[in-house]
Amino acid sequence: MDSSPSALATTPAKAQPVLVLQGGGALGSYQAGAYQALCHFDFEPEWVAGISIGAINAAIIAGNEPDKRVDRLKEFWDMVSQPVSWNPIVPGDHARTLFNETSAAIIATFGVPGFFTPRFPPAAMWPPGSADSLSYYDTSPLKKTLERLVDFDRINDLKTRLSVGAVGVTSGNFKYFDNYEFKQLGKKIGPEHIMASGALPPGFPAVFIEDEYYWDGGIASNTPLDFVLDNERRRDLLIFQVDLFSARGDLPTTLLEAAEREKDIRYSSRTRMATDTNRQIHNARVAVRDLISKLPESLQHDPSVEYLREAVKENTVTVVHLIYRSKNHESSSKDYDFSHIGVVEHWNAGVRDVHLSMRHKDWLERPQSGETMVTYDLTRDGEAPPAKKE
Repeated sequence: MDSSPSALATTPAKAQPVLVLQGGGALGSYQAGAYQALCHFDFEPEWVAGISIGAINAAIIAGNEPDKRVDRLKEFWDMVSQPVSWNPIVPGDHARTLFNETSAAIIATFGVPGFFTPRFPPAAMWPPGSADSLSYYDTSPLKKTLERLVDFDRINDLKTRLSVGAVGVTSGNFKYFDNYEFKQLGKKIGPEHIMASGALPPGFPAVFIEDEYYWDGGIASNTPLDFVLDNERRRDLLIFQVDLFSARGDLPTTLLEAAEREKDIRYSSRTRMATDTNRQIHNARVAVRDLISKLPESLQHDPSVEYLREAVKENTVTVVHLIYRSKNHESSSKDYDFSHIGVVEHWNAGVRDVHLSMRHKDWLERPQSGETMVTYDLTRDGEAPPAKKE
């Protein structure tokens, strides 16, 4: 009788590598920088899951050969970033905050090259119910960008697993577009699925796919971690989750800080929910396995017991959180400040944080037999914290 928590019980270094990318608009360049640094440590994801801007980054990664991915990410982020110069008369956080807010206002007015443009005439001037009346911006430039930077044939040939999340506008149901599942159904992933994952209203228009319109997956859940955990329970997983909003933060002292803090909490909470739910499921499985082991021999081969024994087998999961932590000069507009200086800063922060978190790599070789889920969080000073066992 096999009542062990996992028949695999490998080390993280031998587990299936997965990259999970949260939504966060302009902050997504942090994910691109993190991926570049992970390549330095030979982390090659077999599965990339994303939502919103994370879906765009995920598509670029999955839709290119490994040696082209960083270049394609750089091409995208160079294209969408605005070359606004910054030469403050008075240096400091206050001046930089003013610059950021000005940059965000320019973006809101004129749009982002290769991404979205303002509607003209504005949405309010179009007939109610028409597609142009339901969003401030036109995202058709993004479709052309995705077609140029992403090899969708490679995605549909299952070279790398890709999963992106969106929400049905009329049903309110969360939906994942997954190339492995699509292959079984005779369907293909296209630019429209990536765009649906990033169609945040009322800025961006809903995307029609088959019989439903879809909005940004971040409306319901800003992380695809739960989808990954639900859909792979056999192979052990090493998941790098790149979060663009921090759950923890200081007490706000201004209205701008309050707006930023609210956004951080709103978009980071689902990550904790996914890990908490996983822990509850794990505890239930442990209890069932313990109960099965106490059954008399006459019941060990009962069909119901055999079914439960199979159902409570578990893989082991290692989640490494890379969390972008805002600078003092950033506010709630940080996710739509596409200024070049901001994009470069976020990219470099992603590179730095990966290098900090990989300074202590002993956990990669540490057997996890008996532990279902272990998470590692990058602390503010870059020191490796003790693992949290789930």
